[in-house]
Amino acid sequence: MALEYNMMEMMICVASRYLEDGKTVAVGTGAPCAAAMLSQKTQSPNLIILFEAGGVAPMLPQMPISVGDSRTFFRAVMAAGMIEMMTTCSRGQVDYAFLGGAQIDKFGNINSTVVGDYYKPKVRFPGSGGANDFASLCWRTMIMTVHSKSRFVEKCEFVTSPGFLTGAGAREEAGLPEGGPYKIVTDLAVMGFDEKTKAMMVESLHPGIEVEKVQAETGFKLIVPQKVERTAPPTDKELRILREEVDPLKLVIGRA
Repeated sequence: MALEYNMMEMMICVASRYLEDGKTVAVGTGAPCAAAMLSQKTQSPNLIILFEAGGVAPMLPQMPISVGDSRTFFRAVMAAGMIEMMTTCSRGQVDYAFLGGAQIDKFGNINSTVVGDYYKPKVRFPGSGGANDFASLCWRTMIMTVHSKSRFVEKCEFVTSPGFLTGAGAREEAGLPEGGPYKIVTDLAVMGFDEKTKAMMVESLHPGIEVEKVQAETGFKLIVPQKVERTAPPTDKELRILREEVDPLKLVIGRA
């Protein structure tokens, strides 16, 4: 009998499958770190994990609680610093980076700064950190988030981290290198971006979810192909490794 799973486990397992062996991935803590660790222990043993505070290719003994946690340097190839990590990104040496934010728009731009007037905001968030550097300069950015209308908006009120800006060709016109948003993994679906327009599109629906549900929780019109794939659910192997080796204390995944 297949093991039961929750949506956090679903998102982590799905995201882990997109990380290729031998590539580099910059992660923070929480679900992105769990996805990278799971990928290392399943399909991508040579995946190189990078942390913003300077840990390069650590052999993570446990889930770290911050990007500066000593565990992010455990048996690492290098204990660098934040400046070196951002320089690595600017040199085109970061293949994937996980980002997050309060708002995501149809072209993959992210707002993690403010909602409302900048000087008199309704809500003020932490801001960029290294997110703008990663969004601007790494080859592919990924997002893991809960799917809701308040988060998926027509246009970000403030662009903290650039996606495809206003659409096809806009990144290049702004002087940014090739790259940009790649996959958005939510609790409902996996989204990618249309090759021609760079607008967000549905790529696969999670088990039991239909297009209407995804569209209802999105604040703009999604591109929906004629044939939408179904997301493969977590395998028993993925779940066992995730629960027993990656996050045995259930700090991220919670209970199934």
